[in-house]
Amino acid sequence: MTQQKPKIAFFDFASCEGCQLTVIDSLQTNLELLNAVEIVNFREAMSEKGQDYQIAFIEGSCSRKSDEARLQAIREQADIVVALGACAHLGGVNAVRNRQPLEDVRTYVYGNKADWYETYPARPISQVITVDATIPGCPIDRDEFIASVKMLLQGRIPKLPETPLCVECKLLENQCVYTMGKVCLGPIVRAGCKAICPSFGDGCEGCRGLVSEPNMESLKQVMAEHGMADQDISHKLDLFLTYQMMNLENEEPK
Repeated sequence: MTQQKPKIAFFDFASCEGCQLTVIDSLQTNLELLNAVEIVNFREAMSEKGQDYQIAFIEGSCSRKSDEARLQAIREQADIVVALGACAHLGGVNAVRNRQPLEDVRTYVYGNKADWYETYPARPISQVITVDATIPGCPIDRDEFIASVKMLLQGRIPKLPETPLCVECKLLENQCVYTMGKVCLGPIVRAGCKAICPSFGDGCEGCRGLVSEPNMESLKQVMAEHGMADQDISHKLDLFLTYQMMNLENEEPK
């Protein structure tokens, strides 16, 4: 009797779909995975749309009330739901608008047609449905995606690293970008990306999310030692981490 291959589906919400493009790129050099699974839904790569699947990968944030019903339907069908990338995981860049009054944002973007378009404050998909695993990043790391899929096929759930990015930088013997006069979120965000931005001389912007207990005071101390003020890091924090930061500040999204 032939064993049935696990059926996998990919879905997109508010996002650039760059994480799904990374998936396509990674599968081109890992063809053995294509032989191990059956992809039944993947708009970026196929026109068919099967609704029978065990594992669902979701890219993008929830940014409309109508998104909730679609997310819940995916959750009801899938045995495992994976948040794919920073938008699904954190709310991502879409959540930057949450610090502004929603009506002001709608008017700025859509002008006198603001009422035509449904929207509300952007949020991670975990605020709507239960998420079993996360593959973070903007975009995701291709090697981490492949490793995560292999774990899922083995019946294991991939876990996010809890070490801060600074640990990864030290292991790679990178020069700290603070000594170059640049701001970096390394002390408070998750490792796991091979410290790609600091490795090329740029400060981390936090696309993998905060560690569970970020030491914000320690970060401010590091900044002060290098002559930087709190405002120098606010732009870095708000690019990917607006939703998380607003929760830390106990501020409700507008």
